[in-house]
Amino acid sequence: QSAKAQSRSHIDIRNMIYVIRGQQVMLDQDLALLYQVETGRLNEAVKRNLSRFPDRYRFQLTRAEYNNLKSQSAISSLRSISTHGGRRTLPYAFTEQGIAMLSSVLHSNIAIQMSIYQNIRNQLKRSFLKARSMMHSASSQALSEKPDTALRKRYRTFQRSISPS
Repeated sequence: QSAKAQSRSHIDIRNMIYVIRGQQVMLDQDLALLYQVETGRLNEAVKRNLSRFPDRYRFQLTRAEYNNLKSQSAISSLRSISTHGGRRTLPYAFTEQGIAMLSSVLHSNIAIQMSIYQNIRNQLKRSFLKARSMMHSASSQALSEKPDTALRKRYRTFQRSISPS
């Protein structure tokens, strides 16, 4: 099945996550499929932005690691390294942070959408943390004030914090 045909069909990302060097990672060729770019283009974009990809974000597999992945029956999609077609270099593995950084250096529509999604997700996470913090401080303050007064104050403060500025 071609990469284009595979990208149009349902892709189970769970089958693309491996544990290598004690970290959950995804390989460059799988990420290229998800981002709908060629593997070479993905790696070129990373090389142009190496300062954004420290070793804890991305590393190249050793031949032993690569052969170990290939020998596992569940991993049949790995392309052989050869001088006549196929991969010419060992694959790169990307950690969760490296995958998040990829969307900022790739310019495919999917990468742009993922970057926007990540920004929204981070904003939501901050909002929930702020709300949780406010609820905790409200309950602490409620113990020292009249319940009705403390609740009204916290509710007004919370409304101000979530209203658009």
